[in-house]
Amino acid sequence: MTGPVHHRLDVSRLLVPGRGVARIPHLEAFLPEIEEVRRAAAPADDTDAIAGWGFKPTAKRARAMAAEKDLPYIALEDGFLRSIGLGEAGTPSLSLVADDLGIYYDARQPSRLEALLELGGWQTDELLARAKAAMQRIAETGLGKTNASPPLPTDALPPSDMRRILVVDQTDGDASIVGGLADADSYRRMIEAARRDEPDAEIIVRRHPVVAAGIKKGCIADDALESCTLLDIDARASDIIDHVDAVYCVTSLMGFEALMAGKPVRCFGMPFYAGWGATHDEIRCERRTAKRSVGEIFAAAYLLYTRYIDPITGRPSDLESTIERLLHWREIADANAGHSAAIGFRPWKRAAVRNALSGPRSSIRFHGSVHSAARDAEAKNGRVVIWAGKETEQVRQDLGRSGTPVWRMEDGFVRSRGLGSDFHLPASIVLDNEGIYFDRHQPSRLETILETHDFTTEERERAAALRKALVAAKVSKYNVGRDPELQKPEGKTMLLVVGQVEDDRSIERGTSDIATNRALLEAARADNPDAHIVYKPHPDVESGNRRGIVEADVIARHADAAAHHADIAACLDAADELATMTSLAGFEALMRGKGVHVYGGPFYAGWGLTQDRLQFDRRTRRLTLDELVAGTLIHYPRYIHPPTGLPCTPEEVVAWLTGDAPAPGHRRWRWARALWSSVSGARPARY
Repeated sequence: MTGPVHHRLDVSRLLVPGRGVARIPHLEAFLPEIEEVRRAAAPADDTDAIAGWGFKPTAKRARAMAAEKDLPYIALEDGFLRSIGLGEAGTPSLSLVADDLGIYYDARQPSRLEALLELGGWQTDELLARAKAAMQRIAETGLGKTNASPPLPTDALPPSDMRRILVVDQTDGDASIVGGLADADSYRRMIEAARRDEPDAEIIVRRHPVVAAGIKKGCIADDALESCTLLDIDARASDIIDHVDAVYCVTSLMGFEALMAGKPVRCFGMPFYAGWGATHDEIRCERRTAKRSVGEIFAAAYLLYTRYIDPITGRPSDLESTIERLLHWREIADANAGHSAAIGFRPWKRAAVRNALSGPRSSIRFHGSVHSAARDAEAKNGRVVIWAGKETEQVRQDLGRSGTPVWRMEDGFVRSRGLGSDFHLPASIVLDNEGIYFDRHQPSRLETILETHDFTTEERERAAALRKALVAAKVSKYNVGRDPELQKPEGKTMLLVVGQVEDDRSIERGTSDIATNRALLEAARADNPDAHIVYKPHPDVESGNRRGIVEADVIARHADAAAHHADIAACLDAADELATMTSLAGFEALMRGKGVHVYGGPFYAGWGLTQDRLQFDRRTRRLTLDELVAGTLIHYPRYIHPPTGLPCTPEEVVAWLTGDAPAPGHRRWRWARALWSSVSGARPARY
């Protein structure tokens, strides 16, 4: 990661008197050069400056206090890549600007961004190269400020031979309008100029979504829209820009997004990107005399002026990492868009489900029956989401008859520090719209990924690094148990036989003739008569929470030792090979370079990496270990950072499990906390 690059404030002790600003998450990390950020009603004698939210009406008190005390005023505002969702919805920002001269959207006075662009001197080859790469990434992916809008529907702007001019409306009262030296007449002049200068073009007016919804008033009068194509839908700005030849705007950020996409832009106000020669300007700002390229404007605004935060670590970040974080989050938000009618989820687990399915365009409702859930999903054009472990054959048939889309959810493969049956919420889940990974009788999304995905070199390298980190940290699914005392006789192969929960759906849907722990142990001994066999019971079975006990005399007859209450990672390290029906331990053994004998049909069998007792006709591909890891641990699951509830990466979950995960507390308290968060009306984590 490239270190943060931004203009530094010459402030030691900053007062933040406004309650809203004081609640900004990670405010101190946004302002690392400031020795102390004080949240108080009045300044102390040694206060250096006072901060407020830009030049909005809510900051009037902070500005007046700064003027009265003759102290500098620091204007704070959201950066240009903010979040997935609106600040009004409670979504925290990943970027912030801190301006000690003015604020970027107010051209009535200088701002720190304007000073950077006017004075120059910071344009190194390295910085401009970073700016070019980041600007290209943003333009290619269509990232914007809040990223809550869906893609543009294909029929909204059908192909046309006509030249298209986009005219961008804004909401009446937007502070950037008066700050951009514009007024209501600017919008009239803009649309008149578009008609006059482009008589043969299709004039498309894009109104702000809140205007289209009737929540706020726009700036372009209704009687001025005659003969224009009115685009009154919520859609990504980048998608709209892709369909036009030029953009007319007053002060909208959409104008700069058009510049990044290489489109000509005509400004009828004075936004931060106007006045530098990159736009065709209808008005002037006498202070702006330098000529700057779009790349230089981007570098100043996005690299030097804006600060970024890592929402997982709470530490300062950079533009490049923020871009990738927002792309990851947007992908999840797009997948979650729509309504989920959920069944099969115990009350204590519902908070984690809400987090996994959250997004600015998503909703969820829990149901007690298939009929109720299917009816709800059909009414809202949504889908049924079911906990895969609760899907009986009857439920499967009922869902099939309903005709509604079905997503199956299950715990991920790197789950928690503790058992799900002991009320530890998952740090990863899988959502599958085809089947579920443990059901060998039908395809799953994981099987499709492993069978068809074209793995890149970068993906293989990332998977290799993740695999090595998991093995080195001894991370497994539940991360419970103690180190076993296992001694292998010299000259013998140590074969670890792992027990499972016998009434688990993975046994029902993933096995054939060998479907009990006893049968597995007997088969392993029959196939490996000379091995030193160690039997390890499943932790859920040993805790008394689930079924699958093998009697002590049976263990003694077929195994040489038993690893009770043992950590699976430590057992795998000690063993040479592993035998299993469908256990995830087989996958964990593969990651450690162990031989794996498979007696059922787990997701990792049939790809040429295991010794398989069954046949897998759908699995025709031969995979490398790192391709299996990439599909299984990177592409298929979703990861949720337990302390924040935010979507994160597998690497971040591993880091949390190995370093930051707290002691889990008493089982009863875990249940109570999880249940309370589910029934107290708490909203899912916003991103």
